[in-house]
Amino acid sequence: MAEDMSIESYLAAGGVLTNPTNVPPRYRAELMKLMATFVDSELAGAAGFADIINQGPGIKERIAAAKIVLEKTDNADKVLRIMGEFGADTGRYATHHPWTARLDRDADIGQSRSEHDMRLAVFNYPMNGWTDAVVMNLLMGRAVAVQLAEFSMVSYQPLAEAFRGIAPVEARHAELAEEGIAKLLETSEASELQSSVDYWWPRVAASFGSAESQKADTLRAMGLRKSSNAELKTRWEAETKAILEKLGLKAA
Repeated sequence: MAEDMSIESYLAAGGVLTNPTNVPPRYRAELMKLMATFVDSELAGAAGFADIINQGPGIKERIAAAKIVLEKTDNADKVLRIMGEFGADTGRYATHHPWTARLDRDADIGQSRSEHDMRLAVFNYPMNGWTDAVVMNLLMGRAVAVQLAEFSMVSYQPLAEAFRGIAPVEARHAELAEEGIAKLLETSEASELQSSVDYWWPRVAASFGSAESQKADTLRAMGLRKSSNAELKTRWEAETKAILEKLGLKAA
């Protein structure tokens, strides 16, 4: 990047950020926060779902759950490697970190983050058995799909490319959850599934952040965001409500 240009002017002129050497400090800080939030959320999500694997009602379900855990961990590693190029201590993610830490089921922390890491607030809540985990995976899987569509356009090209590769993998996780719910409805009471939807809906919705973000304009100028939190949340609500209605369930 030219030394006499601001990051905003450089990107507006069609500039491309491709490695740590041409990333200014302010941009680097926001980029690292974005990556840490994704990595920590993936690792916390994988850790929580790992505890549910053996509660699957059959071998195929357990294989699907194990694959999701593996792929979420791998997705985290892809972004973690990019963080490492910026000097992040990637080793701390591998050992001695409470990825399985959860709050009480009835806790309500809104959009607050864990004191341990940058995971989204939704990953601080425990899943209550197989049915509850499948519902959570559907709702959050659809949220991840919306967010990755946004992040696949970030101005730091290596990260954008990583997210574009991750997006179809995460989309398949949401599809597996939808298939899982359809199968559960064949043998389970819809009321149990609806109860889980009612529990997880507001918690997943909170993962989109405040409707009025003070950083929105700054992130947009840096090329790290294009849509507002409210726009992304509205998109998720519409798409996910349609899926729930098809399954005979309703949004909370």
